[in-house]
Amino acid sequence: MDTSLTYRRHLESLRKKLTSRVALLRRLAGSSWGAGATTLRTATLALVHSTAEYCTPVWCRSAHTRLTDPTINDALRIVTGCLRPTPADNLPIFAGIQPAELRRRGATLSLGRRAMEPGHLLQSALTRPSTAVARRLKSRHPFVPAAQQLISFSDNNIRAAQWAHHQWNAEWADNPTRLRTLIPDTWYTHPGMTLPRRAWVRLNRLLTGVGRFRSCLYKWGMASSSACECGAEEQTADHVVLQRPIHRPPHGLHGLTVLGDGTAEWLLNTCPEI
Repeated sequence: MDTSLTYRRHLESLRKKLTSRVALLRRLAGSSWGAGATTLRTATLALVHSTAEYCTPVWCRSAHTRLTDPTINDALRIVTGCLRPTPADNLPIFAGIQPAELRRRGATLSLGRRAMEPGHLLQSALTRPSTAVARRLKSRHPFVPAAQQLISFSDNNIRAAQWAHHQWNAEWADNPTRLRTLIPDTWYTHPGMTLPRRAWVRLNRLLTGVGRFRSCLYKWGMASSSACECGAEEQTADHVVLQRPIHRPPHGLHGLTVLGDGTAEWLLNTCPEI
C-alpha cells in the first residue's frame, strides 16, 4: 500500500514491464529490415501504450510519472527508425501517436466526463465546487480537481481524444525544431507508412536531420571530419537533399513530405546509407 500516494513503486514496476515489451518490438524490426510502420504502430499501441495507460487517471499527476516516458520513446524510435539524438517531440509526429502526456490528460478528461453522468460512483465528488474538495496531502494532485479543471476548459462537443489532438496541434505550432517547418500541423498523415522498412527509416532521418550524416557523426565523435565526399565543407540532411549532385532526390524536400513520383524509388535505391 502506497500510503504517501507518490506511486513511485508502481511506476518503477511499470517501467520494467514496459521495457520487456519494448524488447519484443525490437525483434520485429531493425534499421534496414523488419515489419512495416503500420504493423509496428499497431503493436506499440497494443503492447506498450495499453500497459502504460492502465488506470492512468489515478497516477498520471505523480512526480514520478515521467519514469515511463523514456521507455515509451524507445518504442516510438523502433516504429520510426529514428536515432536516439532525435528530438523526442518529433517521434509522435512520424508514428501518428499522440504524446504520452497528452494521452494521459485525455484519459483523465474522458473519465471525468463519464463520472459526471447520473449514478456514477464519482459524480458527487466531481459536482462539488473545487474549493470544497479537501486534500489530506496538499503536495499531491488528486483526480477530482484535475478532472474538474479539464472539464471546465474543454469543449464538451468533441471527444476527449479529439481535444487532446487539438492540444497537441497547438503545442506543435510553437515547436522550434526543423521538422516543424516541413510538417506544419499534427493532422498530417505520413505517406511513408506503407514504405519498406529501409526507405521508411531513411525518409524519417532525412526529415529530422538526425542520421549518419558526416556532420552528426563528427558531432558525436564518430568521424574525423564533417566534410562530404563531394567536397562540401559539411554533410547535413539539407546538403544531401538539396545540394549533393550524386544523390539528390528528384523533388527535393517537398517530395519527401508528399512522396512525389520517383521519391520512393530514390529512397530505396539511390539515397545513401544514413
